[in-house]
Amino acid sequence: MSKSKSIILIHGNFVNNTSWVQWKLRYEQKGYTVYTPANPGHDGIPAELRKNVHADLTKTGFIDVVDNIARLIDSLPEKPLVIGHSMAGMASIKLLERGKAAAAVSIDGAPPKNVFPPFTTLKSVLPAFGFFSFKSYFMGSRSWYDKCFFNTLPAEKRAEAFDSIAVPESYKVSRQLVLNSFSNIDFSKPHEPVLFIGGEKDNIFPYSLTERIAGKYKDKNSRVDLKIFENRSHFICGEPGWEEVADYILDWYEKL
Repeated sequence: MSKSKSIILIHGNFVNNTSWVQWKLRYEQKGYTVYTPANPGHDGIPAELRKNVHADLTKTGFIDVVDNIARLIDSLPEKPLVIGHSMAGMASIKLLERGKAAAAVSIDGAPPKNVFPPFTTLKSVLPAFGFFSFKSYFMGSRSWYDKCFFNTLPAEKRAEAFDSIAVPESYKVSRQLVLNSFSNIDFSKPHEPVLFIGGEKDNIFPYSLTERIAGKYKDKNSRVDLKIFENRSHFICGEPGWEEVADYILDWYEKL
């Protein structure tokens, strides 16, 4: 395959595009043009967004996230390598299904609607659906982030991590992921190469779920690869050792 020199990094729920700063720099140093768009309603500095929620946040659903990236891709001279984390892992494989990507990577990715998640996932993310809340958006507490994102970080590092990445999230994104047929994946359809990465200690999307999603793909002529990183949490893209994950992805892509 001809290698695109464009990369799009898509952020997941509960964080925004500032979480990709180090990845962007690393990939640019290796000669790539790197795009790190904010999902609709997520643009800004996390600390400021926690004080003043973006006006468009509550309007944003999973379909809006995917369509926003698709518009960016359509403006580029070539199909990019698309890398998504968490909810955006699912967005990356949706874009792959739609023929928008040269290759896709799902890191600790959310399952499509037609792959039922384990109880541990439901327990972790249930508050993010807002079914029992009077608030118009979800803002994870420090203890929620500590348990669901930062469980492999030393305790003294968790407050700093929260301050730097935590943002409010739209209930509509999670609801569309599990309730809207747009969020199904046709696993029988031929596709460009896809890599699934899981964290052994991910408390939101356990690595067994990542393995199960990867195993659903059925086309024998389409490449599907899988890598589980030991001792990594859902904060796999920001915790110590993120460089190993970033370099593994690029090495995989360049060897296709």
